[in-house]
Amino acid sequence: MLVFRYEDQMVVVDAGLMFPDEELLGIDIMVPDISFLIENASQVKAILLTHGHEDHIGGLPFILPALMHVPVYGTRYTLGLVRSKLEEHGLLQQAKLVTVQPRQVEQIGEFRVEFIHVTHSIVDAVMMAITTPVGTILHTGDFKIDSSPLDGQVMDLPTIAEYGSRGVLALFSDSTNSERPGFTPSETTVIERLDEIFHHARKKVVVCCFTSSIHRIQIVLDLAEKYNRKVVLAGRSMLANTKTASDLGFLRVPEGILIRPQDARKLPPERTAMLMTGSQGEPMAALPRLAVGDYKNIVIEPGDSVVISARVIPGNEKTISRMINHIYKREAHVYYDDGSLPPVHVSGHASAEELKLMLNLVRPKFFVPIHGEYRQLFRHAELAKSVHAVKKKVVIAESGDRIQFTADDAEIVGKVPVGRIFIDEGSLDEVEEVVVRDRRHLAEDGIVLPVLAIDKATGKLEGQVEIITRGFVFVDDDDSLMNDSKARVLRTLEESTFEEVTDWAMIKEKIRTDLRRYLFKQTSKRPLVLPVILEI
Repeated sequence: MLVFRYEDQMVVVDAGLMFPDEELLGIDIMVPDISFLIENASQVKAILLTHGHEDHIGGLPFILPALMHVPVYGTRYTLGLVRSKLEEHGLLQQAKLVTVQPRQVEQIGEFRVEFIHVTHSIVDAVMMAITTPVGTILHTGDFKIDSSPLDGQVMDLPTIAEYGSRGVLALFSDSTNSERPGFTPSETTVIERLDEIFHHARKKVVVCCFTSSIHRIQIVLDLAEKYNRKVVLAGRSMLANTKTASDLGFLRVPEGILIRPQDARKLPPERTAMLMTGSQGEPMAALPRLAVGDYKNIVIEPGDSVVISARVIPGNEKTISRMINHIYKREAHVYYDDGSLPPVHVSGHASAEELKLMLNLVRPKFFVPIHGEYRQLFRHAELAKSVHAVKKKVVIAESGDRIQFTADDAEIVGKVPVGRIFIDEGSLDEVEEVVVRDRRHLAEDGIVLPVLAIDKATGKLEGQVEIITRGFVFVDDDDSLMNDSKARVLRTLEESTFEEVTDWAMIKEKIRTDLRRYLFKQTSKRPLVLPVILEI
């Protein structure tokens, strides 16, 4: 999410979400903290969407309720995906969605915005030229320069060059593949490998890809038609996205090619193919469930061909590896992005030579690399310096940095509050940072529950102290650590006054502190200690 501000007016570019890493236990998604926008809600004039990937539109259902007065601009397919999301959250009727197309110009307050077609791994993607009284800013969104896209819609380089010749104040450009030399291969290079797999397959062909990769889905449908196979679509988002793309004319579904999973069992394996979700090993997605034999009506059998036609998102390596191992255990042939050529997957992001071309076409006064880890932003900045395309200054900014542009200078002048809001999709509730910290604590050191029965009238212990542990250490019947821990609790009681023992809050805190200190000394672990007092 980027915010462009001129005087008392703002436009927001994209509103995505992120998926958590393994440390964020029990968190489903993360969305941006928009407290800055809420505080300045009257100044927000529009949300501009570059394309329909989750990391660019997925946060809208959680952001729009606070900014319902703000119109959302996007292309037909992008807003098609947005409508599905907003309808699912009961927000569609109140939302203001404005459909735009490439080369269309919108005047939004002091901002003149032109939408420019780019090629990417999703259809109907655009970059933006945002012209202000100070100068023009080009925001590339995600892009690669594909000279032979499947839909024939090449990137609008002439318009980009035209802006460059007029003079561009600042270029904000995608840095995701800045570490990769050369050019990113065209989507058409995938056809050769997938055709080869279909040609040699003697049983089922299962293809797993991102559901937003409409070009990839089209390739699979066309190959299934060529090799006389029926296709099963598996996974909620696969069904929803293909329907949206088909309804809007971005996907051609051959007549009669789609069948239901239960009907696939009636056909010989060599007559069937499947398109599935779950390329990142998500536990409840279609392919991970199929890999462990937990998908209704369909199983992976020896000799089946399984293609994972997607990149590995950093952080998902272990889950994807486990999924591939499960598939191999079922004696299937597995194809994934292992560096072999021709590839089963190509990136949707520009590599170094394309980034240089973009810089040379635009030749901005100032350059700000965006989208990527800091090392990728740094490498992109180095590329810009190497081609001498930036007339004045390269600015590497981090989340929350405020960059002030004038006609002659650009500098970071401060920060605004930024952060992440953790969401549990099951309840759609925000999860506080302290909850995540407790979950991490439990995962690392476990929990210890001392259970005591105390007579409220006398302050005497009734019965024995019991200690229950989970995720701490292995405990058998004669474990000396537990026996010594019970003794430590008894000593805490003996050293406490009657008033302390009969004040539940006080005695719980004393037991917690003493026992936690003792356990750390013995084990170097800091389990969560939660005393339980039973009143007699």
